[in-house]
Amino acid sequence: METVTTVTFFSFTKNKFWAFKQMGIAPFRMNSVEGLKFFKFLGTGGGKGFSLWPDFSTYAFLGVWDDESTYVNFKNTHPIFLAYQKMADTQRDLVLESQMSHGKWSGVNPFLQNKSSDFKIKSKQPAVVITRATLQWNRLFSFWLAVPAASRAIEEAEGIQYFKGIGEWPFIQQATLSIWDDFEAVNTFAYKGKKHSEIIKKTREKKWYKEDLFSRFHLISDLTKTL
Repeated sequence: METVTTVTFFSFTKNKFWAFKQMGIAPFRMNSVEGLKFFKFLGTGGGKGFSLWPDFSTYAFLGVWDDESTYVNFKNTHPIFLAYQKMADTQRDLVLESQMSHGKWSGVNPFLQNKSSDFKIKSKQPAVVITRATLQWNRLFSFWLAVPAASRAIEEAEGIQYFKGIGEWPFIQQATLSIWDDFEAVNTFAYKGKKHSEIIKKTREKKWYKEDLFSRFHLISDLTKTL
């Protein structure tokens, strides 16, 4: 039995106000879900994925599970997910296997690496990166001034397949999810790209974050269906 992380995106053309309200309602209906170790209901960024303005048509659910079967059972039977499936237009399910994670999210690191994972053998699989931070109140303006440059850097990166800003609270608690061809593409962007290096340097100099986390995963499956 191996822990898996799932990120489920729901898109809405109608029922957008219903989806917005769930951000405040749904978390309180998640008590004692079997096999669920950590979860977050998340809004998303507008534009091409990173923006001060939210994307009111797309919401996400992130969960860490004892194994994939517990997630499958949850999404097929739990009233919250059944309601989302009824109200949304599309559902995209990402199933991820943690490879490396450091930092904290709400005081913990939920993405513990599976002991049986073999990073080298699977290094050519599609890769997913999740970054997350709680911003310092007195650093908000400085941070958001730097966001357009960060967005352009990842948009132009070689090997990027998809990226989206996600978060619990607009402006203050921000995260990103990106999908890459493989870990080689991630490493090239992270360690060899001049633009990304400059952003990392600014992060340290400006002390933007009160809490942050950086995690890498293998993409096990990526399925989208029309509801």
